[in-house]
Amino acid sequence: MIDVILGLQWGDEGKGKIVDYFAPRYDMIARFQGGPNAGHTLYVNDKKVVLHQIPSGIFHEQSINLIGNGVVLDPVTFKKECETVKSFGIDYYRNLYIAQRTHIILPTHRALDKASEISKGNEKIGSTLKGIGPAYMDKTGRNGLRVGDLLDKNFKAHYTSLRQKHQKLLDGLHFEEDVSAMEEEFFEALEFMRDFKIVAGEYFINEKLSQGKKVLAEGAQGSMLDVDFGTFPFVTSSNTISAGVCTGLGVAPQHIREVIGVTKAYCTRVGGGPFPTELENETGDRLRKAGSEFGATTGRPRRCGWIDLVALRYACMINGVTKLVMTKADVLDDFEKLSMCTKYRIAGLESEEVPFQMLQQPIEPVLSTFEGWKKDITTIKDIHSLPEEMKTYISFIDSYLKVNVSYISNGPGRDQLIEKQ
Repeated sequence: MIDVILGLQWGDEGKGKIVDYFAPRYDMIARFQGGPNAGHTLYVNDKKVVLHQIPSGIFHEQSINLIGNGVVLDPVTFKKECETVKSFGIDYYRNLYIAQRTHIILPTHRALDKASEISKGNEKIGSTLKGIGPAYMDKTGRNGLRVGDLLDKNFKAHYTSLRQKHQKLLDGLHFEEDVSAMEEEFFEALEFMRDFKIVAGEYFINEKLSQGKKVLAEGAQGSMLDVDFGTFPFVTSSNTISAGVCTGLGVAPQHIREVIGVTKAYCTRVGGGPFPTELENETGDRLRKAGSEFGATTGRPRRCGWIDLVALRYACMINGVTKLVMTKADVLDDFEKLSMCTKYRIAGLESEEVPFQMLQQPIEPVLSTFEGWKKDITTIKDIHSLPEEMKTYISFIDSYLKVNVSYISNGPGRDQLIEKQ
């Protein structure tokens, strides 16, 4: 049995805390896509820790953690993450496994990412410059190197061949940064990775399923960044939706039970791309300040706006969401009025569907306004103790989406999660 936790917006929904909360109920936590562009924030012993590639179950001793084949893995970032995990007294060798089909991010992938973004000028997509896109391009172009290749005695020759291909591309983009300066650290990190349990991920996870083990599949980024169904071309390079679990772990769809979608009580986005409910005003600044909306991976200020129910219903549909988790509800505590987008107005016509192309014409959000609750909810433990205004806000979301908000996060702590059962 596999349950899935994934984001329903443009990432940064607070998935890390939610996976950490649910992890004790599962035997295995498995990352199925994305790379070091992810930033899953957890609080361990009241200390903040951000995981980029390691599954968020690493801090639970009983959990097996698998980095699936759908992930693109940066060895340097991975090594640094392991050192961070070790500082909390965790033996990462004991319960962390890496699928041999997982693709490796090379130093030249990072250089290509930077060179490509610079070449776009004002049409930048807002890449995190971590080499994610070029690594996935090599995967689909059948050029990439995988973790299993580390065990091949000819790995260095394969690496050199691919590096030379990349260098020709960099020369064509007139990129002059010295990539070789990154290689010493890269090869040290590769040696570090060789000591891990590198497994045939698809056999490994299916064997656990046949034994009746419970698996939690952890997604990165958000559904609106999916390469097929997101706000293209301002998307990531992988399938961030629930369908990506099957290809990213090597499991059949009948194993999937619950799809737990995570959404903020409002919306944020990092980088370029359409954002119909964006508030480029004092209210947006208030949301950013109250929610500390700065990227866990990049530190960039996030664009902020009201919750977009049109996009959220679309995300619930394509993922088959069975339960919703609303995070950062406490960020709205001090707002007198709250709004939700219930329709898009495009060229004078109203629609409740996400259009194929969101940049061709301006999208005006049709907003419904609600009374704010003006009360500190961070210490509330019981659903019945929530302010009536907040219950109205959540009830409207339930009705519109036809999927219920089952959990409400009212603070960053592990224990600040209200179950609406």
